[in-house]
Amino acid sequence: MNLTGFVIILCALALFFALFFSLVPVGLWISALAANVKVSIFNLIGMKLRRVKPYMIVLPLIKAVKGGIDLNVNQLEAHYLAGGNVDVVVDALIAAHRANMNLPFERAAAIDLAGRNVLEAVKMSVNPKVIETPNVSAVAKDGIELLAKARVTVRANLDRLIGGAGETTVLARVGEGIVTTVGSSFSHKEVLENPDKISQTVLSKGLDAGTAFEILSIDIADVDVGRNIGAQLQTLQAEADKNIAQAKAEERRAMAVAKEQEMKAAVQEMRAKVVEAEALVPDAMATALREGKIGVMDYYNLQNIIADTQMRDTISKTGKPEVPENIDIKS
Repeated sequence: MNLTGFVIILCALALFFALFFSLVPVGLWISALAANVKVSIFNLIGMKLRRVKPYMIVLPLIKAVKGGIDLNVNQLEAHYLAGGNVDVVVDALIAAHRANMNLPFERAAAIDLAGRNVLEAVKMSVNPKVIETPNVSAVAKDGIELLAKARVTVRANLDRLIGGAGETTVLARVGEGIVTTVGSSFSHKEVLENPDKISQTVLSKGLDAGTAFEILSIDIADVDVGRNIGAQLQTLQAEADKNIAQAKAEERRAMAVAKEQEMKAAVQEMRAKVVEAEALVPDAMATALREGKIGVMDYYNLQNIIADTQMRDTISKTGKPEVPENIDIKS
């Protein structure tokens, strides 16, 4: 064999080993073999060809075998290809196995694919979580507002974790129960004396139905007295009634003013008629004189009577204050 052939063989071997080690993670295969995990070379090559990162499958599989969980490569690879988090699912299975909880791989994978953290759910099943509601405003029948804050102890229900409502729904239902309990109380003092009445009423409603949690207890952390809503509503109603009364009074006043103006117009009309009638008197006197119905002496006697009447009227008004025409003397 000449030197050229030897070099070609070395290059071919180098290319073969480079291709082999690029397709086969030998170190990972040795780790799996040392951990007594059945992963063949062909499985690792297939993962590479399917664009699956082998360490994302082999390392969790080693962890599962060491934790006493019976899993295989195909299950983990299928979950990985479906977009799941293999490492979290395996950790959740180990935690559930240690807590003597029955959590199959299919359910854990379904919970993970549903977008929930299955590991946190298992931890919450073992160690219940306390969630606190914000201040819930409720008004008793006596009109006093109470601000109540509750602490809800919940435990994750793995059977209802898929499709079950979350923490927001639980808090909303607890707030609704607080409002109902306080609103049905005749006095806010009853609630202040027995705050556990709220807990008993809310727990009896079965608020965890349809949720991913199981409510263990509801404890009232704080109850504060707020505003006097009843008094405020009465004040607003009284103000509204006053405004309505003022509007009606203003309407009546406007009608009275309009009526007064109508009466004044009627008086002026009557005065105009009187003036018109008085203007006809000189013509009637002239006609009577021409026709001889009255004499000159009769006319002079009539004028003397008118002058005497005006004099008496002037004398009677002497010493009295002048009263404007638009003011009633009787008033």
